[in-house]
Amino acid sequence: MLRMGAPGWVGSDTPARKIVSAPPKEFSRALVADDNAAMRRLVGDYLELLGFEVVGLAANGEAAVELFKEHSPGLVIMDFKMPKMTGIEAAREISKIASVPIILLTGHSSEEVAHEAIEAGVFGYLVKPVTKKHLLPAIRLAIARFEQFRKLREDLSEMSEAIEARKLVERAKGILMKRCNIGEEEAFKLLQSHSQKENKKMRDIALIVIEASKLI
Repeated sequence: MLRMGAPGWVGSDTPARKIVSAPPKEFSRALVADDNAAMRRLVGDYLELLGFEVVGLAANGEAAVELFKEHSPGLVIMDFKMPKMTGIEAAREISKIASVPIILLTGHSSEEVAHEAIEAGVFGYLVKPVTKKHLLPAIRLAIARFEQFRKLREDLSEMSEAIEARKLVERAKGILMKRCNIGEEEAFKLLQSHSQKENKKMRDIALIVIEASKLI
């Protein structure tokens, strides 16, 4: 069993068994985009088993943006490479409409791609082949990062500032996770705690962590 999100959201690894209760309502409607028909149906089926309502299946990034406009889902899962519009390009267009957790399906990731994805509004990755067992933690992580981003936006009026702050916070979290041997959520809470104690913005605390790491 794996618990995530709101209390009572419980997933099972048994393929034939549907989730016991629904995921958080805000994120319960999902859109899937992949140019491989079998893959998008598979991800859609997994999402339904996990309690999501799949409101659209798109064959390319352009169609994903149009379906997002039509259905306003709370979660988007897209392939990185798609015709007409890539996953990152589609994520960028979707983020102009509304900010939601977006997960990219990819074969690999790099630091350059990660920075571009953050700017586009991507909150998580899932390496193919996709399994139901790995999908649930990926969604959980994307939602957690999305919630963290919303907290950052409370301190910053401009979206561009929030995106830059998120990049710094992601770097600082990685440093703390490695140095302190803690999880991502704990690292974020540590940054948040210091931000509140010192009455400084999260991005400023993140910068302190990053600069300090260069000296060690």
